[in-house]
Amino acid sequence: MGLQARRSAYRSPGAAGPRPAVLPLLPPPLLLLLLWPGAYAAAAPGEAEAPTLYLWKTGPWGRCMGDDCGPGGIQTRAVWCAHVEGWTTLHTNCKQAERPSNQQNCFKVCDWHKELYDWRLGPWNQCQPVISKSVEKPLECIKGEEGIQVREITCIQKEKDMPAEDIICEYFEPKPLLEQACLIPCQQDCVVSEFSAWSECSKTCGSGLQHRTRHVVAPPQFGGSGCPNLTEFQVCQSGPCEAEESMYSLQVGPWSACSMPHSRQVRQARRRGKNKERDKDRGKAVKDPEARELIKKKRNRNRQNRQENKYWDIQIGYQTREVVCTNKTGKAADLSFCQQEKLPLTFQACVITKECQVSEWSEWSPCSKTCHDTASPKGTRVRTRLIRQFPIGNEECPELEEKEPCVSQGDGVAPCAKYGWRTTEWTECRVDPLLSQQDKRRGNQTALCGGGVQTREVYCVQANENLLSYSNTHKDKEASKPVDLKSCTDSIPNTTQLCHIPCPIECEVSPWTAWGPCTYENCNDQQGKKGFKLRKRRITNEPTGGSGGAGNCPHLLEAIPCEEPSCYDWKAVRLGDCEPDNEKECGPGTQVQEVVCINSDGEEVDRQLCRDAIFPIPVACDAPCPKDCVLSMWSAWSSCSHTCSGKTTEGKQIRARSILAYAGEEGGAQCPNSSALQEVRSCNEHPCTVYHWQTGPWGQCIEDTSVSSFNTTTTWNGEASCSVGMQTRKVICVRVNVGQVGPKKCPESLRPETVRPCLLPCRKDCIVTPYSDWTSCPSSCKEGDSRIMKQTRHRVIIQLPANGGKDCTDPLYEEKACEAPQVCQSYRWKTHKWRRCQLVPWSVQQDSPGAQEGCGPGRQARAITCRKQDGGQAGIHECLQYAGPVPALTQACQVPCQDDCQFTSWSKFSACNGDCGAVRTRKRTIVGKSKKKEKCKNSHLYPLIETQYCPCDKYNAQSVGNWSDCILPEGKVEVLLGMKVQGDIKECGQGYRYQAMACYDQNGRLVETSRCNSHGYIEEACIIPCPSDCKLSEWSNWSRCSKSCGSGVKVRSKWLREKPYNGGRPCPKLDHVNQAQVYEVVPCHSDCSQYIWVTEPWSVCKVTFVNMRDNCGEGVQTRKVRCMQNTADGPSDHVEDYLCDPEEMPLGSRECKLPCPEDCVISEWGSWTRCTLPCNQSSFRQRSADPIRQPADEGRACPDAVEKEPCNLNKNCFHYDYNVTDWSTCQLSEKAVCGNGIKTRMLDCVRSDGKSVDLKYCEELGLEKNWQMNMSCMVECPVNCQLSDWSPWSECSQTCGLTGKMIRRRTVTQPFQGDGRPCPALMEQSKPCPVKPCYRWRYGQWSACQVQDAQCGEGTRTRNISCVVSDGSADDFSKVVDEEFCTDIEPIIDGNKKVVLEETCTQPCPGDCYLKDWSSWSLCQLTCVNGEDLGFGGIQVRSRAVIIQELENQHLCPEQMLETKSCDDGQCFEYKWMASAWKGSSRTVWCQRSDGVNVTGGCLVVRQPDADRSCNPPCSQPHSYCSETRTCSCEEGYTEVMSSNGTLEQCTLIPVVVIPTVEDKKGDVKTSRAVHPTQPSSNPAGRGRTWFLQPFGPDGRLKTWVYGVAAGAFVLLIFIVSMIYLACKKPKKPQRRQNNRLKPLTLAYDGDADM
Repeated sequence: MGLQARRSAYRSPGAAGPRPAVLPLLPPPLLLLLLWPGAYAAAAPGEAEAPTLYLWKTGPWGRCMGDDCGPGGIQTRAVWCAHVEGWTTLHTNCKQAERPSNQQNCFKVCDWHKELYDWRLGPWNQCQPVISKSVEKPLECIKGEEGIQVREITCIQKEKDMPAEDIICEYFEPKPLLEQACLIPCQQDCVVSEFSAWSECSKTCGSGLQHRTRHVVAPPQFGGSGCPNLTEFQVCQSGPCEAEESMYSLQVGPWSACSMPHSRQVRQARRRGKNKERDKDRGKAVKDPEARELIKKKRNRNRQNRQENKYWDIQIGYQTREVVCTNKTGKAADLSFCQQEKLPLTFQACVITKECQVSEWSEWSPCSKTCHDTASPKGTRVRTRLIRQFPIGNEECPELEEKEPCVSQGDGVAPCAKYGWRTTEWTECRVDPLLSQQDKRRGNQTALCGGGVQTREVYCVQANENLLSYSNTHKDKEASKPVDLKSCTDSIPNTTQLCHIPCPIECEVSPWTAWGPCTYENCNDQQGKKGFKLRKRRITNEPTGGSGGAGNCPHLLEAIPCEEPSCYDWKAVRLGDCEPDNEKECGPGTQVQEVVCINSDGEEVDRQLCRDAIFPIPVACDAPCPKDCVLSMWSAWSSCSHTCSGKTTEGKQIRARSILAYAGEEGGAQCPNSSALQEVRSCNEHPCTVYHWQTGPWGQCIEDTSVSSFNTTTTWNGEASCSVGMQTRKVICVRVNVGQVGPKKCPESLRPETVRPCLLPCRKDCIVTPYSDWTSCPSSCKEGDSRIMKQTRHRVIIQLPANGGKDCTDPLYEEKACEAPQVCQSYRWKTHKWRRCQLVPWSVQQDSPGAQEGCGPGRQARAITCRKQDGGQAGIHECLQYAGPVPALTQACQVPCQDDCQFTSWSKFSACNGDCGAVRTRKRTIVGKSKKKEKCKNSHLYPLIETQYCPCDKYNAQSVGNWSDCILPEGKVEVLLGMKVQGDIKECGQGYRYQAMACYDQNGRLVETSRCNSHGYIEEACIIPCPSDCKLSEWSNWSRCSKSCGSGVKVRSKWLREKPYNGGRPCPKLDHVNQAQVYEVVPCHSDCSQYIWVTEPWSVCKVTFVNMRDNCGEGVQTRKVRCMQNTADGPSDHVEDYLCDPEEMPLGSRECKLPCPEDCVISEWGSWTRCTLPCNQSSFRQRSADPIRQPADEGRACPDAVEKEPCNLNKNCFHYDYNVTDWSTCQLSEKAVCGNGIKTRMLDCVRSDGKSVDLKYCEELGLEKNWQMNMSCMVECPVNCQLSDWSPWSECSQTCGLTGKMIRRRTVTQPFQGDGRPCPALMEQSKPCPVKPCYRWRYGQWSACQVQDAQCGEGTRTRNISCVVSDGSADDFSKVVDEEFCTDIEPIIDGNKKVVLEETCTQPCPGDCYLKDWSSWSLCQLTCVNGEDLGFGGIQVRSRAVIIQELENQHLCPEQMLETKSCDDGQCFEYKWMASAWKGSSRTVWCQRSDGVNVTGGCLVVRQPDADRSCNPPCSQPHSYCSETRTCSCEEGYTEVMSSNGTLEQCTLIPVVVIPTVEDKKGDVKTSRAVHPTQPSSNPAGRGRTWFLQPFGPDGRLKTWVYGVAAGAFVLLIFIVSMIYLACKKPKKPQRRQNNRLKPLTLAYDGDADM
């Protein structure tokens, strides 16, 4: 739509000229713009100018840009021209003159402005309601009304306190909220207490008034209604008055301000006085020169006093008051109406009040914190000012000291010292603290290993990085000196930790090998004919620890000297077949041996090496011909019967052969006799002398100076080493069972080394820190403390000496006596003599009737100076600080007039003779003309003697409070470097417990305990039982291995012997038979080839059916089978058969066939071939035999010499597999308690039928075995709880009294772990403090208002202060004691230093209406809803009620008064209606506060319960009453008869049912009547009760109970009829038995007669 089209939209159809736009189409903001004056150009009258359709638009101001911070920045904004419809157009369409600027100056904010500018938050104004007044408010206010409150927020420049632009502060922090929701609580009406009792009648005769008052409990708040009248009056009548009541009373007004006399009068008075004195002086000077000197001295002293009194400007002036005679109505009357002998004084001397004058402030003191540090709190600086002139009167001086926080800044200020913890080296690891009480290893602690505990000391040092460097390696000895531990605020490093001492691994060796052949000592150097037979064993594990590792192993080689040694020899492998000579078929021949060349270790070597050895010659043999005797092959040689040969022992070996077939009778070679079937040969012919090298332990590592090229520092086993040394050991040749022999007996080449190099660990010297600073001596002066104070300093060992380093010889602790502190200078006020009594000027007095010149009451002043205790002068400020309150500067005095009685001063009290009940007296006498005056002799008015009781010295002591904890005597245990080993610190044994003693005098007043000759405690011995750990038995023996072949387990265990008590180490868990479940399970391995079956050769086949001719046929042959122990040298000793596996036992007999002479003879069967794995019935195994004798022509031919059988699984063919056992329990070294241990398991070879077999079966198959057999494990250490030392005893919790306690604490430095001893519960101990009496000053009661010589007006009331003693408990009412006990206590009463003993008061005149004294402050009450505080703070209130004495003067009464104040410790109260029980138709209803106080107001009126419940219309019918439901009901015994409209018409009597009682059947009647509480009981005190049954209800229907009774009666009737029937029925059995049977029924019924 083009511009033209747009414009046409604004024209009305047919309009000729331009018209204003159609306004409703515009958006609201533009609408406002267009309606604004000047939005259209104002057309002059008569001009038809087009309206402005184009307006300037502006965007928001951009960011303030500029090079500098502050007000020099510039910000810009976009300015464009837009059509009123909103689309943008060319600038030229808008008026250029009206174009807004597109840039302006601004304030560029930088980060550092944050310190200069901040938001200032104004206070929240009053909460205004949000809901308009038109909304109807609910009847009952629950919580309050929602409102809103506003506050002012401005951005200010902090320094100048000037407002700044908000944008500056918004740069750093968003503008805080300007308004917030608030709550206008519910209106709270005034709440007042109950009225007091009525006062006595205001008049003793005639008609008077009596009043009662109440006070305000809670003030009206939040628009609540005001308080009701606090006073109620009523007229009271007493007896008729005998005399006429006085209508007038004398009233005194208040004293005027104190003023000085006119200067003229003063001058005249002075002149008169001076002239008199001059005349006197003149007269005296003439008479007495000594008197002149005295007067001169007195003048000088007075001048000095005046000079010393420069701090107090005391001026004595006068003040006056009015005395008027007033009528009962309060109107003044002539004085003559008030008939009185003596009128009150209208003048008195007074002291002109003066303000306190102080000097200017001094300069600020330097900051108490002289270093710079942002983290710790600021320091303070102080300025003071002095009092130039003390105030006179009630004025107070302003503060003389001002403090403010400060921070030291500037270039010269050093940063504050920072403190950090440092620790010493850990001590050596010790295992003994972990041992239990019963552990036998406690006696020998040297070889312990495993888990242990080590400790270190902690100390605090200055730790600024830039102030001192602390090197962790202590080489440079730049360790910082220790400072007070309190300086370090970080958490303290731990002082104990668990550690580990590696346990030595004991050397384990394999079994000995078999003895080897006789060989040269060294095959490379074959000298002489002497050789050795050797046997060896090897180390099966690598030992560690101990002194020198492998040096601890037993010898690994044993040698036996022998002759004709050789290094290589031939070994026969097998014997060849018997080859007959001359290539015959049979007959004599030879067998060739198959041999290999072996070395002395039995290993096969090159045949060339055996060229010097004797080659085995062929063996002669016989190949049997047909019909010859056939013998078997020789068996293998048996194992040698002895390992060596001596005088009594000789080694023998046996081999045997048997007859396989006998010879024929004709021509055959016959069988030899039985002796030729066995052969014996000697073996192990070497003597039984075995030698070996024995090594001693390695000696100490001694520095080897010859080795210089070695590096200065290296590490060996993780420890730094500094040089190389050498170690030696002793090596000797030993003959077994004999001892040391010459070294030539042992093979020299196999001699172990005697020297080896070693590394020397670095030498460590002792390193200690420098000494700490000396502890401070007491800076303040001492008061009666005669103890010699000491100052100490200490240092800490941070590296202990080791490896020959320098020892710690210097002391670690030093002390010296402090210089004697100066004795505290004490100060006292010195009071000078009272000056002359100054009277009121005569010019003032003379108008007063009865005044006499030069006498009467006045005031006198005195000088006060400050003195040191020794009498020396001191500054007045010292006494202000140290000497207690200032003595009185002025006092009232009396210049006696002629009529006054004059007396001497009181004497001192006479001495007491010490007896209880004795009295002491003091006296005075009448002086001068007073002796002649009768009134002065009146001892009632003017007593001349005063008596008082002497103090009584009877005291009794009694114990107070509970016993303290049992406290052990204090004494430190010296322990190396704070090492706290359990048992080192005495925490049990005999201690003492204490109970405080209090001393009382005969009046029950607490006095110092020393009066009862007590030191303040009863002491009693007590026992802290020592903890006893759980006690277990020693380990039992290991059980046998659970398997005889392969891997099993063996177990050992411990039993419980004694349970723990008194906090000892706990037991492990117990099983059901109370056995501690402490056991060790360890895998064990039994060698499967340890015991083997050994068989001898088979016997000759014994034919059963003997063919005597041929001696052949079927028979039986036997052999011996024995179980023997297998050794490296072969089977040795015969053992019991049960040790061998019975399943593997070879057969001892078998059937056999003995070939006949012509038959073929074959050899014994060879062994079976192995089955191929896996076992399978399709595969076979076989064995073969060889023909030995060919058959004769007619003899039986040779059978097939091969046997085959299928391979059957688990019969003749087996699979093998490895099996791994379970892990053992964690095994520790015997010398360890806990720590790192090892868990082991074992590998087993298991046959497919489940049987464990020798490992070689699995090894032969080359099966994989990738299991880990050992694993490290941890046994938790039983760390006993470790405690710190007890702290010093704290200050007493109370400065005096009975309940003070001193406390000391200890902390856990090492929590218990594992089965260690747990921490005790008692971490805090308390003991009572010695009892001290609590003395304090206390006000007495105010006296009644005394108006001297008048009936009413302004008077004075006085009170005194007394010294009281109490025991500090709340329920002890303080008892008055002599003031001397409080002399050291500053008179501060109720927290106020100003002691007020006299104050003005007003005594109302008869007929005056006046305000009562203020009530005491109410409890602090919060504004709450449902018991929750709304946050308006607490409020307290007090009030004054009005008292009227004459009804006519009511119009002159003042308003009752109310005063509130805010308070902190407020509580929520609720108000609830309470009601008494109904009495007739009324009851009492009242409002009660939740703390039980009855009040008026506070409870909601809409919820008030009814107090009246009378019926309408009233119940006028006889025997009717008004029930609780406000309906008329009938009394008990009457039934209601109702009208049709539901109202009661009449009450009719119910007939009485009388039931006789069991006790009295003669007509006594049991009656029961329900008596209405309002009706008096008319029931006579008889023994019976009347039951009035009322069957009908008020509605005329039968009541429910009537049906119940009818049903019950019916059942009872049937029961009685049936009983009678049974009783009367004729019996079939004898009568007697029937009676017996019926008796119980009769009894049962008799017992029910009273039902």
